[in-house]
Amino acid sequence: MLFTSISFLYYFLPVVIAFYFIVPKKLKNVVLFIASMVFYFYGEPKYVFFMLVEILVAYIGAILIDKYKKKRLLVVTVLIHIGLLCIFKYTDFAISNVNGIFGINLSLLRIALPIGISFYTFQILSYVIDVYKEKVNVQKSFLKLATYVSLFPQLIAGPIVRYETIAEELDNRKHSFNNFSYGVRRFTIGLAKKVLIANMLGELCNQFTNTDEKSVLFYWIFAISYMLQIYFDFSAYSDMAIGLGRIFGFHFLENFDYPYISKSITEFWRRWHISLSSWFRDYVYIPLGGNREGIKKQIRNILIVWGLTGIWHGASWNFVIWGLLFGVILIIEKMFLGKYLDKWPSFFKRIYVLLIVMISFVIFNAENMGEAWRNIIGLFGINRESLINSYTLYYLRSYQVILIVALIGATPLLKNIILKLKKNEKINKIINILEPICGVITAYLVDNSYNPFLYFRF
Repeated sequence: MLFTSISFLYYFLPVVIAFYFIVPKKLKNVVLFIASMVFYFYGEPKYVFFMLVEILVAYIGAILIDKYKKKRLLVVTVLIHIGLLCIFKYTDFAISNVNGIFGINLSLLRIALPIGISFYTFQILSYVIDVYKEKVNVQKSFLKLATYVSLFPQLIAGPIVRYETIAEELDNRKHSFNNFSYGVRRFTIGLAKKVLIANMLGELCNQFTNTDEKSVLFYWIFAISYMLQIYFDFSAYSDMAIGLGRIFGFHFLENFDYPYISKSITEFWRRWHISLSSWFRDYVYIPLGGNREGIKKQIRNILIVWGLTGIWHGASWNFVIWGLLFGVILIIEKMFLGKYLDKWPSFFKRIYVLLIVMISFVIFNAENMGEAWRNIIGLFGINRESLINSYTLYYLRSYQVILIVALIGATPLLKNIILKLKKNEKINKIINILEPICGVITAYLVDNSYNPFLYFRF
């Protein structure tokens, strides 16, 4: 079930909200858990029980870890969850590589990937590891732990919510009109970003992919459009998840902070998919030694983290290369480029970041490295297409408004203007009236077409 579907917006969500606020406090987690099971069952019926088994393993494992304080119990619990993730996500990838290396023809298993498994597996891992480290108290209630893992606002595409973030709110969360109104407003913003911007940019990217009438300019339009699409698509989901969480009294942490205004790749990854990059920092990079054991081990640790970051996104070599590319650039920035970047004008630093990120997402989007390479060299005219053609001009004219809106919306400019306008009492009242109206209009633009969030496949 998609957040942008009619079934979610007009049936599922209103019913859940109604039941949630009608029942007494002690039953609110029950409502959320049942709603989350229904939400997941709607899209993945056969994998609901698989997710419940994973939660049960984490529940029992954490209790044993808390009781006996044995590292081997942690290792076993972690390996079970990572093993299950690898079986579902990487088995066919491994078989394909074995076939290629040894020239054999083993059959692929073609196991369907449970939606959101990468996200909820990382949530489970953070919980059991933090119990072992005594950062959080073990959860004795299976219902509460299951509610945390399966909570439908962030179940299938994040952000990765750590147990420590909402541990207190599982037992005691506050509900207020301000929280509810903020949640609705934040959800509406995400819905608008997805339906009005990300989906239209996706249409433009599809036009590029499906045509043989490419030009150098069209390669650039495609690369910029996809870079904007994936930002608005994923940040939209995060906005909607954060908004829904607030409606039900949960405070999820922010996942994006205008990454395209960054002045270095290091800064970019402090602003992009914050929950993932901070997860790898705290649960992989620092335990490996971080930067505490000399430059060689620091380089090793960075490459391990970014290789894992790449493969986490998908079972394909282009994702591994995408991750390692960022790892190498981060190493270069830390070793020597950073001190020179500090002396560059802000404009050039931002161009440097945008060019690297744009090319990286060309790799990220490709089905294979051959396609990625063709699209990269196409940016520089090496594919021998014309510089510009009538086909390109047609689509540039057709989508120029949405491109301009997306470029402005990817910066804090519009947000800052609205905040300044809201300081005027009369204008603030007008904005408060227009926001729900815009939300209703956006909702009417939603149809039953298949327009999944890009990160659903991870």
